This record gives sequence, structure tokens and C-alpha cells, in this order.
Amino acid sequence: MGSTFSSYLNFNGVRHMSNTYLLEIKDLSKRFPGVQALDCARISVRPGTVHALVGENGAGKSTLMKCLFGEYKRDSGEILLEGRSVEFMNTKQALDNGIAMVHQELNQVPARSVTENIWLGRFLKKGIIVNHNEMHRRTREIFDNLSIDIDPRQRLGALSVSQRQLVEIVRAVSTNAKVIVLDEATSSLSDQEVEKLFEIIRTLKARGCGIIYISHKMAEIKAITDDVTVMRDGKWIMTDETQNCTIDSIIALMVGRSITNRFPEKDNMPSEEVLLRVENLKGACPPAVEDVSFTLHKGEILGVAGLMGAKRTEMAETIFGLRKREGGSVYKAGDVKAENENPRQAIANGFALLTEERRSTGIYKSLNLYFNSTISSIKKYHNNLGFLSDRKIAKSTSWVIDTLRVKTPSAKAHIGNLSGGNQQKVILGRWLLTDANILLLDEPTKGIDVGAKYEIYQLIIDAAKEGKGILFISSELPELLGVADRIMVLSNGRVAGIVNAKETNQEELMRLAAKYN
Repeated sequence: MGSTFSSYLNFNGVRHMSNTYLLEIKDLSKRFPGVQALDCARISVRPGTVHALVGENGAGKSTLMKCLFGEYKRDSGEILLEGRSVEFMNTKQALDNGIAMVHQELNQVPARSVTENIWLGRFLKKGIIVNHNEMHRRTREIFDNLSIDIDPRQRLGALSVSQRQLVEIVRAVSTNAKVIVLDEATSSLSDQEVEKLFEIIRTLKARGCGIIYISHKMAEIKAITDDVTVMRDGKWIMTDETQNCTIDSIIALMVGRSITNRFPEKDNMPSEEVLLRVENLKGACPPAVEDVSFTLHKGEILGVAGLMGAKRTEMAETIFGLRKREGGSVYKAGDVKAENENPRQAIANGFALLTEERRSTGIYKSLNLYFNSTISSIKKYHNNLGFLSDRKIAKSTSWVIDTLRVKTPSAKAHIGNLSGGNQQKVILGRWLLTDANILLLDEPTKGIDVGAKYEIYQLIIDAAKEGKGILFISSELPELLGVADRIMVLSNGRVAGIVNAKETNQEELMRLAAKYN
């Protein structure tokens, strides 16, 4: 069963003419109970191009793509693929017709191998027996040609988030798709991995593939896309060639207003009082941190930078008790030892952890906003008789919705039905409702649009002004420089340096990040 890598990057039937479209979505509408998610939305994708689809969280981007991919049934409108009207009843039909989608939230089977996840739903067979060797060979071939150093036989759950993201992208490539939708595909990727993805995209473009690129990262939009469509409140706002647009003009159309400053004023005043002291922290099992020491002051925002594999998440989870410590000590205010052997102890000690992967470790997707907003501080909502007070819960949930500008039809809505960015806002609000004074925020703006990011930054600064200490982990160096007071750089699980945010730059941070690699 011979095959070549090019067979995964080629397809027939695309006419390379400037006046034809590979994909057209016309006047598509979709309504959910209590909300009009899409209102005559549209996008037209030329063959051999990358088309950016941008908008605030809740603008309808993912809903539009799920209607295309057969996950949702549209109420009205038309979808044309190579001039032919189509309506896919499920994702298999979409894949069979050359439409592939890499979701913002990974839908994988961690207990199975990398190879099985790539061929899930379309296993190759020899007679009636699944041909694991052939699937492995083809997977290895694609990885080799894309210079991806992942063992196809490895269990998927053993990989990092960024490696799992690359696996999902390879899955889309392996389907020989005509149209590939990348929904926040770089949210967990390092700069080097982003450039690798761009190389894959350029190869696909050269084969005539159409790429729909959903991202909140404006620099990427300008760097890789040919066309851009802006959506707002479920409606089409504008389509133009990317070269004709500036970042500021795109943002203004997305949010419906001009944003003059990317970051709020940093008016928090860190004090000399230490809220958190970590000494010689060492993780019990790999991937683990090694000899990490730092202090976090009252009213301070301490940024945490590092490349993929720097073990920033592992450090936060070890401090919070999600991972066991092999050595070192954690002290809270007043040099009080905080064992934090588990999250329950950590919460009792005044710690809060906003996890990087909100879908798998942050939200209760089948439950409403009342539950998701208040579950971490549930003891606060008992009345004098010991019963939960619906009035108190409703008041706090309303505070989360109003303060963080959560787009939702009501507090009764299931959080799983909200956009990723709005889910993130609810989780952040959940921890702000607790009595925690040490906030461990792991990628709090991941998958958040530029308008909402500003609001998240302001909430972080406001929390610091109230005397809380914030450990702010981020892969985006500009936001660390724009929000943090000091920045700690991790390199391969060790502290490479701690610098003043006002006195450093991206180049110094990158040099420190590579110190122990």
C-alpha cells in the first residue's frame, strides 16, 4: 500500500481562477434558545488562500464553522463547495467531502495512541482487521516530512498540550481536505511551533487548499492570511484583502469602537510584604520543576515566561497541590508554611488556580453559570439555616456576568454552550469570588479576543490593587511586559532569571528562556 506525503497535500477539482470560490457560505442564520447566534453571516474562500475569520468572543465564528462542519444544523442560508450546494448532517459527511476542522478545544482520546487519534473514525483495514502497522507507517511518514518529533505509537495523553495541538493539525492534513478550518490553532504553540504550522499552511496553499484561520492574534493574521472577514454579534461586518487592512482597523471593526491603548494603566502598588515565598521547589515526577525559588509580594503581578517545556504549568500545579512535591517549601503571608498537599488545602490556604485547559480542567460544561461561578466558594452561600441561598448565588453570578461582560442569554445557560472566551471569563470570576489572596493564573487570556483581553488585564490589575498577589503565566511576551511588575523566566524547569518588566525587553526574555535548554 505505497503512499507519498504529497498525496495528503493534494486534491482534484479546484479551479485556480480569481473569480471562483472554493467555498461560499451565504446568509447563514442559526438561533439557539434565547440567543441569535448567527444572523445572515457569510464568508467566501478562494482556492490557495488563507482567509482570516475574526471577531470578539461570542461573535459567532465557531458557530459558523460548526454549521459548515455538520455539528450544527443551520436555520437558513446556503453553503456552496466548489459551486455545489451542500449540507452536511454530521462531521463524517463533512470529512468525506473534503472539509476538516481543528477545534479550539481539542476533541481527542488521551488513552489511545497518537496514530489511533489521527485515524479515528477512518481506521485503515486489511480485510476486516484494523491495519495498525499501515496507519503507523503513514503517520510516521507525515511526521517525518513535517519535521515533527513525536512517536506515533506513544499514548496521546502523555504529550504536552502543544504536542497534542500539532497532532490534531496533522489529523486535518492527513484527511486530504480541500478546506481546513484552524480555530485558534496556535493558542498552545511556541514561536517555533507557530512557524512550523505556517510552513504547513504555505505547503497547503501551494496545493490549492483553502484555509480558514480563526485567531485573536493580530500579528499572525497579518503574517499568514490573504483575506480577512470580520464578524460582530453573529453578523458579517466586512471582507477585504488583508494587505488593505491595519491591525487597528480590524480591531475597531471587531469591537465596534476604537481601542487606543492595548493595556490599562498599571496603577497597582506592590508592597514589601511577601504573600508567597517558594524555596527550592522540586516536583516529584517528570515533567518536574527543579530548585525553583521566588517571592510574590502583596499587590504585585509576577509574570512567568518560558518556552514550551519550561514547566510553567507544572510549577503552578505543584504549588497548588495538583502535583506532588519531592522537595522544597511553600510559605504564605507571615512565613506560615503552606503544605498544599491537595487543591482543597490550597484553597483553604488562600490559593486559587485558573488552569490553562479550561474545557478539561476548568468548567462543568453541562451545568449552568450559577454553579460554575460559585462552586469554588460554595460555603459563602449558606443561609442561617444551613441551606444554600439562591438569592446570594444569583447575586454573585450576576456580578460575574456584569463585571466580566460575559455574553450569555442568561445565568441558567450551560457554560458549555458559551464561546471559549466567555467560559474563561466565568472561571476567572469564580476565583475572584473566593477569599484567595494568591492567584495562580495559567494563560488567563488564552483564546480571548483583544477587547476582552483588555478587560481581563484590568481585572488582574484591580485584584492587585486590592492587595492580592498574582502569578501570571503567559506565552505572549508583550502582555507580560504590558501587565506584569516583574517577570520570572523559567527554562527547562529552572529559574533562569527574574527581571523588572520596565527594564527588560522581549530579546532579553528570550535569551533567558533558552538558558538551560
